[in-house]
Amino acid sequence: MSNLRIGLPSKGRLSDLASELLKEAGIKFRRQNRSLFAKVSDLPIEIIFLRTDDIPVLCGEGAIDMGITGSDLVAESQADVETRLSLGVGKCRLAVCVPDTMEITDPSELNGLRIATSFTNVTRTYLEQHSAQAHIVPLTGSVEIMITLGIADAIVDLVETGSTLAANRLKISHEIGHYETIIVQNKEKRHPELADRIVRRLEGVVIARGYSLLEYNIPRERLSKAENITPGFKSPTITSLEDSDWCAVRVMVKTKQVTSVMDQLEELGASAILETPINNCRL
Repeated sequence: MSNLRIGLPSKGRLSDLASELLKEAGIKFRRQNRSLFAKVSDLPIEIIFLRTDDIPVLCGEGAIDMGITGSDLVAESQADVETRLSLGVGKCRLAVCVPDTMEITDPSELNGLRIATSFTNVTRTYLEQHSAQAHIVPLTGSVEIMITLGIADAIVDLVETGSTLAANRLKISHEIGHYETIIVQNKEKRHPELADRIVRRLEGVVIARGYSLLEYNIPRERLSKAENITPGFKSPTITSLEDSDWCAVRVMVKTKQVTSVMDQLEELGASAILETPINNCRL
């Protein structure tokens, strides 16, 4: 039986993110001389490097078994694939953007306007949902300048920080959806056990990136209050110390909450509070 085929973006920021995720999950490969193919060293897996927007289509058609791509590209391609896991990176918004002097209070007011976008299918569906008919100008490159060039009255584009919009004197009128990097799978599911193992490995990396391991000592009489602050993923690990009035706690805490949690524990009387990054986990 042939190897499991996983499609990765061939270049760009998403290519780096996807490759790093796979390698952190123990799926190790080496791409030589910008080759389109690479083999995983200890698993029957082939990595195929593709255009990011081709990955959903090729996965749906069965040319690859799995692929890492953006959920926005899956929506735009309308590919018949299964989303297996959100990878927690590459988050962005797709939005209708207009000149900062234009006021649109309802999407129906887009009726009759010219809208430039590379997301023609998603835009068309959005307009239909709001009973608006607009002239869609399909483009594959940057669309922010199209209003200035007189090509469009509005645009539909991905927005991360909004700094590019501000530089072009644009603003968000309405958000269409939120998207992120995902792993998709062909619905025929060749090599199902191996595919599930890959998803579990990636899930371990994704979860680990969101948590830190926190360790601290706490007077036993204050343990219940400390557990309210750090309930853990399921429950904390409690260890008795040589001094019976004290105990040690090891617990997973969301990384973005660590500093605040440490403040609360210190106020409660905890000591020796240590944070350790988690590289991988299985929960």
